[in-house]
Amino acid sequence: MAANAWQIYDSFIERMGDGGHDMDADQFYLALFLSGSNCMTMTLDQLSELTSQHASQYGYVTGGQLLDNVSWVESSGTVTFDADPEVFSASGGSILCRYAVIYNYTSADDLVVAACLLDNSPADVEATDGNTLTITPHASGVFTIAQA
Repeated sequence: MAANAWQIYDSFIERMGDGGHDMDADQFYLALFLSGSNCMTMTLDQLSELTSQHASQYGYVTGGQLLDNVSWVESSGTVTFDADPEVFSASGGSILCRYAVIYNYTSADDLVVAACLLDNSPADVEATDGNTLTITPHASGVFTIAQA
């Protein structure tokens, strides 16, 4: 399975400049969405606007999980946003999804940051009962912002 690159929501950079995101201090979560979701509509702004999030069942909790070891680091004019792989453990049934979304849990409106199609076939991905679904950022980070 090969995931597509993360796509940044249109409002993200503007919101970051306006103080809506503190990339060093805020808490960012990763949530899972089903195939019928509108989460790849990059003009959306808040988690509440996204449809078809995975239900709270089988080891998944609506809202997703806190990203661990988030980093926002500048090197030679390029800033990289990164985090550790996120692991979801299926219990009592399967965790089935097609998309992952990173959002800012600290912001009052749960502002969305980036979304990813998890299998570029496209197809659903599944962790069956007793197994895990691991979403690993690219070796170069979730995304970078560089000078022109």
